[in-house]
Order: sequence, then C-alpha cells, then structure tokens
Amino acid sequence: MDLRQTITEMAKTVPGQFEPQKDGSSRMEAVIAERKAFLSKKKLTYVCRFRVDEPAKEVRFFEMLKESGFGVSSGGGDGEMSTGFGFKKETYNTLGKERSGTIEEQSKLFGKDYSYSFDFGTFRNSVRKAAETAGYRFEVKLTEKSV
Repeated sequence: MDLRQTITEMAKTVPGQFEPQKDGSSRMEAVIAERKAFLSKKKLTYVCRFRVDEPAKEVRFFEMLKESGFGVSSGGGDGEMSTGFGFKKETYNTLGKERSGTIEEQSKLFGKDYSYSFDFGTFRNSVRKAAETAGYRFEVKLTEKSV
C-alpha cells in the first residue's frame, strides 16, 4: 500500500472522506457540528487537503476549520437594547495553523447549552507519523492553494 492510500485509510477515523482532485492532491470536507434553531443555522466544517510529492519525498498538508451561520438572532446581548429580532450572517476561519486539543463551542440560545468536541490534532499527527515512518518529510501549508 502506498502512502496516499495509507493516509486515505487513516481518514476513516474522521467524519469525512477524501476525494481525489485533478491536480493530484486529495481533499476532504466534513461537517463536524451543526445546530439548527428557529430560523437560524450554524455549522462547523473541517477541511483537509494533502499531496504526496514522490520525487521530493514530501507530504504537504493543509487543514482549516470553517464556522458559518445565518438566520434570525434573538435580540441584543451584553446589555444591548434591541427590538428583539435581527438578521445576522457570520463566518470564521482558522487557516493553516497547527493546533492541538479539541474544539469546544457552547451557545446559550433559548437557554440551552450545546457542546461538541473534535480532536483534529490527532488526525494530523497520525498523517505526520505515517509520512515520517515512510521516509517522507511532513510540511503544513498555510493556504490550500500551496498544497
């Protein structure tokens, strides 16, 4: 089994599946958390891309967490005066940085706590270990285009 297949097999521990790209890399996008409430929706997505460069004996790796949401808000917070309803759209990205631990998010929407966790560092470290064991250099890239 070659290194690309090994990494693709390891991805079965992550809620997503790698798709081969035209440029020879492999890309995965997986929704790891989603919350729907009255006229609003929030979603956290893990995006990962890697390329095995055989001549250079290198694995280039990119990962990103993307949080997006849209919908009607329930009014102002932190002491703000509000009419009670408003429309809000927001996105948040964490690009190409090695981070470890888990992602935790909590919301007080309608007085309920929502939480989840996903350990993305474990997957990246497994890919690093597989690459180094096979004699390849592992490099994290800051942008998806540089993979």
